[in-house]
Amino acid sequence: MLVITVENKGEPVLIGSDGISVQVVDIRGGKVRLGIVAPKEVSVLRKSVADRVGGNQELTEKGV
Repeated sequence: MLVITVENKGEPVLIGSDGISVQVVDIRGGKVRLGIVAPKEVSVLRKSVADRVGGNQELTEKGV
């Protein structure tokens, strides 16, 4: 796991060269809201949701 320290709320973190970025939108109490920009063909789900709908089969096959 890579941990990145973001200096300011709203500062994007770029992932790869496919136009995927993540940014901290809000922090309240113990919760962090993230904004994620990704191409339409990239599925973005919380792991708990993917587990319920079976959407993590690809991740399981990769050993994640």
